[in-house]
Amino acid sequence: PPWARGGTSISLSNFRWTPARPDTLVVACSDGRLQEATDEFLAGQLGVDRYDRLYLPGGAGALAATGRDYIRAMQVRKECLYLVELHRVGRIILLFHGPSATGSIDAACADYRRKLPWASVPILRTRQAQDAVELLERRDEWAGDAEVAAYRCEVDEDGRVAFVNLSTTRAT
Repeated sequence: PPWARGGTSISLSNFRWTPARPDTLVVACSDGRLQEATDEFLAGQLGVDRYDRLYLPGGAGALAATGRDYIRAMQVRKECLYLVELHRVGRIILLFHGPSATGSIDAACADYRRKLPWASVPILRTRQAQDAVELLERRDEWAGDAEVAAYRCEVDEDGRVAFVNLSTTRAT
């Protein structure tokens, strides 16, 4: 396949590298099923089309010490802060993903399912909202002086996707 050819140079004639770094960092799950919806949300709703990426299993949830992942969360927080400082990031967009209130558990983030295998849709949604609140309250530990917003990409029972602002949500 073309993507596997070693030593082949592919020219992107319309692309020009610029030394100016984006000032936004997006922390999202590496789940590719949501990539198009994420790109559309970032560009269409938030006006963000140039950004640094921290994509890893769990996305924003990887920063949260949910379940048994305290050590991983602390390491991801250190890496995030390193990136924020190194690239002088001014804004961070945290993205969680999972089912809507009426969605199927099948739409849940695999990392959250690993951490909380017994969780129902309501429990999983509550845990993500709690994690968002905790991350926003402790942003100085992993975001430095950057402005932070948190959203959840929710998939309903028909597969429709919506992004919900968790920055204004109080965990119950």
